[in-house]
Amino acid sequence: MMDAHLGWPRAISHAWVDEKDRTAVWTPINGYEWPVPIPKDTDLNLIRIEMLNLGLEYAWLDVLCLRQVGGGREDLRTEEWKLDVPTIGRVYGDLSAVCYLTGLGRPLTLKEGDLESDRSWFRRAWTLQEAAFDMTFAGDTPDGPLHAERKNGKYETELLTRFHKQLRCTCHLFFGPKALEEMRNRVSTNPVDKIAGLGMGFRWIPAYYESASLEDAWTARVNSMREFVRADLFLSCPAPGDKGSKWRPSWDQAMTKPLLPYSIDTECLWQGIGWDDTRNEDWCDARCIEGLVRGLAVMQGGDRHGEFIVECNDGIEQFKITAAHPYLIPEDIYTVIHFICENPNHPNSADVVPQVCVVGRSLPGGRIEKVSVVETFDEELFQITEERRFILI
Repeated sequence: MMDAHLGWPRAISHAWVDEKDRTAVWTPINGYEWPVPIPKDTDLNLIRIEMLNLGLEYAWLDVLCLRQVGGGREDLRTEEWKLDVPTIGRVYGDLSAVCYLTGLGRPLTLKEGDLESDRSWFRRAWTLQEAAFDMTFAGDTPDGPLHAERKNGKYETELLTRFHKQLRCTCHLFFGPKALEEMRNRVSTNPVDKIAGLGMGFRWIPAYYESASLEDAWTARVNSMREFVRADLFLSCPAPGDKGSKWRPSWDQAMTKPLLPYSIDTECLWQGIGWDDTRNEDWCDARCIEGLVRGLAVMQGGDRHGEFIVECNDGIEQFKITAAHPYLIPEDIYTVIHFICENPNHPNSADVVPQVCVVGRSLPGGRIEKVSVVETFDEELFQITEERRFILI
């Protein structure tokens, strides 16, 4: 319990400095249970003073709250991390963060090479889930890069321009294609940490196993995601999954293949891909229609335009469809599943938004196998759809 007048704690976000620049200290704060890694040029008391100066009574710091390597109970650390590590995303999601961009307890500076360094806050896998809209930046100084002013819309140097662009973009990531593409550029000590670092948009917390295979860890993550986040995966990968499930990308595809900028409309979050854990089945309730897809089986430069031909009560209807990707769709009869999405370029725009459809092959038992993704601006198509439940393979 906490006194109301003291306010909520704040989580401290930071990237570890290089091993040669840090030391391990023993402290009564954690009961001397494990050594706490911090930069050599700071100490925990200075960090505490800065937090107090920022008006904080309580703060959450990972190296103090999560058992670290080097303590007397390595077996206990491994067991605790199964739950503690995946919980980090919720900690930062629920608490607005205080961020040290250049190392825990260090003043904020900026020099050539900092943004490209593997130790940059902008390049670590773990910090992706720690970014927030209302972060407070610790280590700030009056002459620091945060106070640089633009003249005629530009900063004084190209480095400052890139710094502020990265800051602006990173603080507006949540999940979906953009977060996956951002994770591609990040680094981690353990490869599986990139998956664990996608700590947002989950119904429950999957356990963390340092030695898990990437695909097993990714499957556990996907199974725990909220339905509308899983739908983003369904829509954003233009090709079928190449390992296990066809309806969503494998981890390798998510990290290496082009993704489409489609996300479920925030006013239509009832759309989604569910998971039945008792049957280990992925399913969706969606509006669909069956017809002939043609004109998308040949490789061309840029977007490819084709037709979707439907036989209905009024005769034959033809609708224009577009494949905004190079993946080929053989001419055939398919089931087309419709989703309502945000404008991929301007989520808050009132412009006409393309209707996004997953093209699939219907199989016995209500199952469907994803083939690809198309879009259309022809809204009349969806006035003749019907709602069905599909089991996704």
